[in-house]
Amino acid sequence: MDLFKKCDDFKTVDEAKAQGVYPYFHALESKQDIVVSMEGRREIMIGSNNYLGLTGDQRVIDAGVAAMKEFGSGVSGSRFLNGTLTTHVILEKELAEFLHKEACVTFSTGFQTNLGIISAIAGRNDLIFSDKENHASIYDGAKLSYAKLVRFEHNDMADLEQQLKNSDPDKGKLIVTDGVFSMSGDIANLPEIVRLGKKYGARVMVDDAHGFGVLGATGRGTAEYFGLEKEVDIIMGTFSKSLASLGGYMAADEKIVDYVKHKSRPFIFCAAITPANAATALEALRILKKEPERPKALLEIAAYMRKGLKAKGLNIVEHSIVPIIPIYTYTMFRTLVACKELFERGVYVNPVLPPATPEGECLIRTSYTSTHTKELMDEAIEIISDVLNNLPKTDEEVMAYWAAKHE
Repeated sequence: MDLFKKCDDFKTVDEAKAQGVYPYFHALESKQDIVVSMEGRREIMIGSNNYLGLTGDQRVIDAGVAAMKEFGSGVSGSRFLNGTLTTHVILEKELAEFLHKEACVTFSTGFQTNLGIISAIAGRNDLIFSDKENHASIYDGAKLSYAKLVRFEHNDMADLEQQLKNSDPDKGKLIVTDGVFSMSGDIANLPEIVRLGKKYGARVMVDDAHGFGVLGATGRGTAEYFGLEKEVDIIMGTFSKSLASLGGYMAADEKIVDYVKHKSRPFIFCAAITPANAATALEALRILKKEPERPKALLEIAAYMRKGLKAKGLNIVEHSIVPIIPIYTYTMFRTLVACKELFERGVYVNPVLPPATPEGECLIRTSYTSTHTKELMDEAIEIISDVLNNLPKTDEEVMAYWAAKHE
């Protein structure tokens, strides 16, 4: 059989494009902000992870430009060899201090951070306990480690305890969880995870990609929110969200960080983040430290949106406080049409389809920024409610509606 037969048989994209509902790869024509220009349209941006609104902050931009002028456009090598800049070292030091950890190491992307940490820390004789809704990079990191992966039901602490209880007491154990789950906005039950980790001799790692800059009195994330910074062994995060850049980090005890720096293949054999990436992340971190009101403003705008969307009769996932608000659209075609109509009306959102959700539980994922205004959110609420409340409920009805609209 031809290796590329699967490519020829892949018709999903062509079908969606033919129906005019393909939702991906819309091209930005402006910098990431609360309102953007996208394919000639003004779009209210509620589909990015720019939580603190810093990607367009002039201070962050200036820091990146200055770093490129000083160090050039790239590092031409790995951190292990010629690719370490003074900016990397300063960024790691300030991040470690901010997160109340002994040490920190940076990686080229957030995805690579999970690959690098998990594959170095865990091995063939170890066990990894992973929430079923954890990010894909956690699962791929577990595969790369060759450790045995044990999945527990989402945020189900009884199931986690049962899995731990049934495990071999002589094996090393790592419990890994998202701090904030990126699709649902759920917050991990970190107090219980920490308690179970201590009870069964397991270490705890938190992927705080969507918690950093969002939760906690100073924006340090999920561990700060629960007062458990000392009890969480490894904190992982990204620069591409609250820190307005690209890359990732691991914060932990110095001996753990040092081990990963010398054992992690995704770290050793990959070029370091560019001078501009390091400098912009560092400047964004310093702004967060100087302006701790940003996370508070972020949660306030999220609460405002939850209240406004619910008042319009929309079925939202409302049990969390974070700036991720999924809106149920149920069926796949209905979700695609809704996203298309919202885009045409000037609101950019993200479709969440199977396998990311169960069949019949499709969502529109909306996410917010600390610099969003209530006036802009009122405009978005009106458009979203008008589109969704007037859209037929079943895929068959939506198909007929869509066909009639485009005759």
